[in-house]
Amino acid sequence: MVMLIDGKQIAADIQEELRVKTEELNAKCIFPCLAVIQVGDDPASTVYVRNKKKACEKIGIKSLSYELPEETTEEELLSLIDELNGRSDVDGILVQLPVPAHISEEKIIMSIDPAKDVDGFNPENTGKLLAGSKCFESCTPAGVIQLLKRSGIELDGKECVVVGRSNNVGKPMALLMLQENATVTICHSHTKDLPEICRRADILICAIGKPKFFDRSYIKEGAAVIDVGIHRLEGKKLCGDVDRDDVMDLVSAITPVPGGVGPMTVTMLMFNCVKAAEMHAGLL
Repeated sequence: MVMLIDGKQIAADIQEELRVKTEELNAKCIFPCLAVIQVGDDPASTVYVRNKKKACEKIGIKSLSYELPEETTEEELLSLIDELNGRSDVDGILVQLPVPAHISEEKIIMSIDPAKDVDGFNPENTGKLLAGSKCFESCTPAGVIQLLKRSGIELDGKECVVVGRSNNVGKPMALLMLQENATVTICHSHTKDLPEICRRADILICAIGKPKFFDRSYIKEGAAVIDVGIHRLEGKKLCGDVDRDDVMDLVSAITPVPGGVGPMTVTMLMFNCVKAAEMHAGLL
């Protein structure tokens, strides 16, 4: 029988663990605090920011909200980030991406203090991840690792194929799987014989941003499939990168869309924020 990996429940479990830890920190006069900056009023970004605020409230993390107009200049945004970098009461800084076209995303990511980079996007943190050092891990890949581990899926020695090479998901995902002693192949748009390579995978992680791209021709029988994609079809129905109906009789485990990887991204952001507070207090 196929295991549907319940991201909502696993996220709820981790959030409860974080709530307890936050209470323990509060008792030591340590109050985790996340500053969230949104530039413009992109509807999707607004939803993501609202979900992050709700998660902060549930766990007991203080959140500071900066909702800036679309015409905010790059200099103004960098100035705000610099101010937050210097505040001892702020543990994490998150700038909701994407930012408007007149602002350099790279400059923004580089400007956030690596010790407050709870998204795990700053090159100092990605470099530490490559080196296997302690760092803030990118939230979606870190969430995938938790989904697999907490679902009892063995990673050590397994063959893992990651399809997608983005800086935020594909690359850090491959590195985290390597840390778990998986044998990892990264595929992308220039990969030849993609279905054949995917069919080698004990664990297939799909993150290319194409709705229902992966059908049964990409799946080895008994594979665990992690679907990172999320797309809105006609009629507002959501789907992922995987054609789930077509592969259900082949897989041993799969993440649903919605309710799989999505809830984990916000949860691991909360994890990183609590970790930052512990680091700043000298507990880690």
